[in-house]
Amino acid sequence: MSSTAPYAIADILCRRFRIRLDEVLVDAMHGDHSHFDLVTVVVTRADGLQGTGYTYCGGRGAGAIEAVIRDDFAPLLTGRDARDVEALNAAMYWRLHYVGRGGIVSFAISALDIALWDLRGKASGQPLWRMAGGRGRSAQIYRGAIDLHYAPERMAQAARGYVAEGYEAVKIKIGRADMREDLARARATRDIIGADRAFMIDANYGYDVARAIEAARAFAEFGYVFFEEPTLPDHYDDYTRIFAATGAPLAQGENLHTQEEFDEALARSSLAFLQPDASNCGGVTGWLAAARAAEAKGVIACSHGMQELHVSLVAGAAPTGWVEAHSFPIDRYATTPLLREHGRAIAPDVPGTGVDFDWAKLSDAHDPPR
Repeated sequence: MSSTAPYAIADILCRRFRIRLDEVLVDAMHGDHSHFDLVTVVVTRADGLQGTGYTYCGGRGAGAIEAVIRDDFAPLLTGRDARDVEALNAAMYWRLHYVGRGGIVSFAISALDIALWDLRGKASGQPLWRMAGGRGRSAQIYRGAIDLHYAPERMAQAARGYVAEGYEAVKIKIGRADMREDLARARATRDIIGADRAFMIDANYGYDVARAIEAARAFAEFGYVFFEEPTLPDHYDDYTRIFAATGAPLAQGENLHTQEEFDEALARSSLAFLQPDASNCGGVTGWLAAARAAEAKGVIACSHGMQELHVSLVAGAAPTGWVEAHSFPIDRYATTPLLREHGRAIAPDVPGTGVDFDWAKLSDAHDPPR
């Protein structure tokens, strides 16, 4: 309902930044990444309190996300009580359910929901890890590289860097046409990180079932913690076929955007790990719903990307899960860098999400299309 109290939403400012990556990054299905887009929102209450939210994408679709926030959701939310976070999330979901369940709409909802949780925490004096459940303040973290184009020598060089940075776990991309090339790349990485560090593989849904089964068996020699997105994310039963044939610990979730999709995956995909991304599954509200559903099914909840935010969610709600340190360095533009100690990520212990941006640095990094 609308409110004229100090808690009413008075203003929503949306901005879009196009950030050039340090190098072009490649995976099996998304092609080359030269940039990523960061869409930010600042929600201001009538009393002046502000909350910051954001979402991101790999250089495509950000204009549509910005338009949905500006044209559809800002008018819907203005004047509403900012404390009604879950109700506002549902209102946005149903507002555009007919034309955009999931996809672009979920990205837009996510940015606003994160801002509302930031407001909730700042108003109550609670950090996000406590609001998420308070089960811990640290989480396992792995370095998730977008490196399908790397030859074995470059893989080894990158792995040395990750070890030097203190990472105790590394994930690589697979999906080359000749699997022997991927096996050589995996071997180069494993040789550097050693047997005591965790290792994961990610095919970005580039395989059909037969090829995924072949890969699950071929890479078993490297002792992977999980095999992420071996095949198309919404082909839920195919995941069970892969698991039944190989016993491989399977993971997915970054391409699932609604709770209905997560429920289907949990019911039908024989997953060991679920990886919701708060940037595209309805924000903090959506991530927590997916994580709770996973726990009820005995599946470990993890995250994808946005390590500076997800550390609080995984630590607070799913302390046996993994945070991914993604190759899109959003945290580079935050006012406080991600804290890591002894191979674990440490959640910010300040009111709100703990993620605020250096707006001048973002503006300087913005690389508008030519």
